[in-house]
Amino acid sequence: MEVRMADHLGMCFGVRDAIDLALRLTRQGPLTILGDLVHNPDVLTEMDQAGAARTSSPDEVNTRALLLTAHGTSQRVKNDLREKGHQVHDATCPLVKRAHLALPKLVAEGRHPVVIGDAKHVEVRGLVGDLDQYTILLNEADLGQLDEWAGRGCKFGIVSQTTQPLSVVLGLVEVIRHRFPDNDVRFIDTVCQPARDRQESMHRLASETDVIVVVGGPESNNSRKLTELARHLGRPAYQVAGAAELRPEWFQGIQVVGLTAGTSTPDRAIEEVRTWLEAMDPAPAKCSGFSRSNSADKIQVER
Repeated sequence: MEVRMADHLGMCFGVRDAIDLALRLTRQGPLTILGDLVHNPDVLTEMDQAGAARTSSPDEVNTRALLLTAHGTSQRVKNDLREKGHQVHDATCPLVKRAHLALPKLVAEGRHPVVIGDAKHVEVRGLVGDLDQYTILLNEADLGQLDEWAGRGCKFGIVSQTTQPLSVVLGLVEVIRHRFPDNDVRFIDTVCQPARDRQESMHRLASETDVIVVVGGPESNNSRKLTELARHLGRPAYQVAGAAELRPEWFQGIQVVGLTAGTSTPDRAIEEVRTWLEAMDPAPAKCSGFSRSNSADKIQVER
């Protein structure tokens, strides 16, 4: 099969910096990572092999040195860890830190804080961890949570989880403005550029291929959003953590496959999937069912 790579794919600078910091700290002495450094199984295995302990509970940290993950942590948690005597190192992505700075700025303006994102995601929990009152929205079905605040005449201050699709975020902000025309709404765009680049690249990739493979861990929100976007654009899409999860039957009759990857996916995982796909000899199909442009050249993996 021909494999076409997305213009932007794979590990972003924030994830690379977090991994480099973690490995450097493990060489200096015992280290505990509070949670999953990034949402990728290969990276977690690398951390385990380097000797880093990992726990989701601050009460279970048994080393003096402690590393906060790339997803960000509330100041309350940081202060509590320091009070317990831990030497706290912070691997929070700079673009996540930007969201952490934007939200209290909106609160200081007297606005009710609103976060567009997944309430269960560690990044979102970190964003609201220093707030006593807030609202988290993922889609229009959640807007009823704002009715009471709107009735009080509140102004709204909105940020987003950094890996949410920008088009979805902007659409939801406009719905909020339309639903609550008497309430002042201010939105600060905190969708990160690497996630945005990968989402935008998907549009071209889907137009030129028959099927899409997204390489990313099952807990990776941005990888999941890429998979959802590919399907929304009309292409079958499969998200895999690595080549071992690929299935030949997915590619029967397929001539051109698109390959992309989330921002926490290592280059080696992408290359392994690419090698597997290029070696695949798909059986002919009775009909394709898709149309595509053959004008694009192959794009090499970002380094």
